[in-house]
Amino acid sequence: MIWLSRQRIMQCMLAGYLRLIVFSVGLLIGVQVPGFVDQYVKRVSAHQSEAVGNFSGFQQTANQYFGGDVQALIAHHEASIDPAFKNEAQSIRDLYARLSALSAELEALRVSLLRQILHVIFHPDPQILSETRAEYSYTVPLSPRAILCGVLIGAVLALLAEALLFAAMTPFRPLRTRAGIA
Repeated sequence: MIWLSRQRIMQCMLAGYLRLIVFSVGLLIGVQVPGFVDQYVKRVSAHQSEAVGNFSGFQQTANQYFGGDVQALIAHHEASIDPAFKNEAQSIRDLYARLSALSAELEALRVSLLRQILHVIFHPDPQILSETRAEYSYTVPLSPRAILCGVLIGAVLALLAEALLFAAMTPFRPLRTRAGIA
């Protein structure tokens, strides 16, 4: 029978508590993920709606005179001899580019939660991500999506902490003799 020393028992307890703490922190972080992604999507949607409103007059002009072709409207403005009209071409181009970018961002977010999370991590709109971070309100939602994210992130962080602790302690473990070898 193997007897554990008091020191070994304390080490095991400490490691267990460390795992619980890491898991709990991961759980609390994880339940925030769906809410953060939701707030990001809502910001993208709000910016896109605002861009549609700001661009609507130019779109109506493009529809009326250029068959809806915004690039033709911009080219017409650029070809004008009136400097004010010519300068307006860049404003139209900028508004149209922003509207297109926001529409593409919103379309990219019309996917599953996992793909939304990956999009927000790797391909967000920097300005909107910054706004979302600055204005994010922490909550502890009890939706199935939030609970699943929390448990998964908590488990992954606990496993990573365990692996790091194991790797860090490996050089300090005594070599054990093999069974049957004197």
